This record gives sequence, C-alpha cells and structure tokens, in this order.
Amino acid sequence: MTDHANSAATRESRLIAAPPEKVWAAFMDPAALAEWLPPGTMTGKVHAFDPRAGGGYRMLLFYPADEGDARGKTAAREDRFDVRFVALDPPRRMVEAVTFESDNPDFRDEMTITVTFAPVGSGTQVTFCFESLPPGIRPEDNQEGTRLSLEQLARWLA
Repeated sequence: MTDHANSAATRESRLIAAPPEKVWAAFMDPAALAEWLPPGTMTGKVHAFDPRAGGGYRMLLFYPADEGDARGKTAAREDRFDVRFVALDPPRRMVEAVTFESDNPDFRDEMTITVTFAPVGSGTQVTFCFESLPPGIRPEDNQEGTRLSLEQLARWLA
C-alpha cells in the first residue's frame, strides 16, 4: 500500500423497495452482484466468493468497447479488485476492504466501504460510505458510480 495522504470519502444512499433481508441477499449472491453492482453500462464477473467475515471475493468490471477512451484501472477497459469482508452483521451492516489491481500506485491504496441497511416501512435505506478513497479515484466519480449501482440494485430487486 502506498502512503498517500488522501482521506477522501463519499456517501450515497437510496431507498430500495425491498426488506433488508432481501437486499442483504443481493449482496451475498455472486450472480446477483455481477448483475447489479457494475455501474452504468459496465458489466461484471465475480470470482472466488466467500460470504463470511474474513472472506470476500474478486470482481472484474468491464467498460463497453463502444464508449470513448479507455479508462480502466487494471487494463484499458477493465477494473479488477479484491474485496475482503471485514465485518458482516446481517441484515444491518457490512464493512469491506477493497483494493484495485493496478500498475498505477494512485489506485492501489485500500479503501473501506461500510454499507448499512436500515428498514424504512416495507423498504430498506441502503447507504454506502466510502473512506480512504485511493488518490486516483475522484470522489465525484465514485459517488456517481455508487448512485448508478444503487439504481441498478433497485431495478434488480423490483
């Protein structure tokens, strides 16, 4: 891990029309994650999923070939990252440590994502809190990607 003085953080939240248990299940199912987590027009693939504290998964995100300039963190049109589940408290809270695979040191720092699932009526307020964003990730891009993923989660659970 590179010693960057970046303490950038973002927060994004959305009300999902499903109970916390159903939303939590969408986070613990690798096939579901591959469907809803890639933001916008990206696609994804999950490898080696281990749904326990201390476990985690590796995910690949692919940028569409027809979308302008290459901008991947790992390769021209690809982001690869490892997620370690630091804490799992179903269906209320999860803490993840995320590291991108990249030759660029500005993307290699470990970031922390805390996701909370708060019951609101018959739905769930899902909130992502990112801490220690790597310096190569602009907070506004991270926030927009999270917003798009939450929209896809809402559609996937509808």
